[in-house]
Amino acid sequence: MTINEMKVGDSYALSRTVTETLVDMFAGVSGDLNPAHTDEVAASKTMFKGRIAHGMLSAGFISAAIGMHLPGPGTIYVGQTLNFTAPVHIGDTVTATVTVKEVNVEKNRAILETVCTNQDGKVVIKGEAKVMPPKA
Repeated sequence: MTINEMKVGDSYALSRTVTETLVDMFAGVSGDLNPAHTDEVAASKTMFKGRIAHGMLSAGFISAAIGMHLPGPGTIYVGQTLNFTAPVHIGDTVTATVTVKEVNVEKNRAILETVCTNQDGKVVIKGEAKVMPPKA
């Protein structure tokens, strides 16, 4: 989608189930081996009572929604705010929803509301992305 095709209110949602394999792969790729994510015994002693997914793994679903769907391929990230509001557990299904808040054709910029929810509708991440969509 080009900057000229975008309209305030356009929205796209992408859902992924967080598996142990995804968490382990993210830990390996990122180097974040925090026991809260990688060690069930240690994580069971935390306030979460078990392993939780990396917050940035769920944030990556936002990136996928933006980069592949809205606006889509060719989009360049300029900025992203993230507020992590609840943990994501292995087995949770996270839905990343991006919604166009502002479009500035002259500057080739768009502001997108970014929200991730779990299968119960609980918000786990809330933020805002600033992007450069493809030009016409």
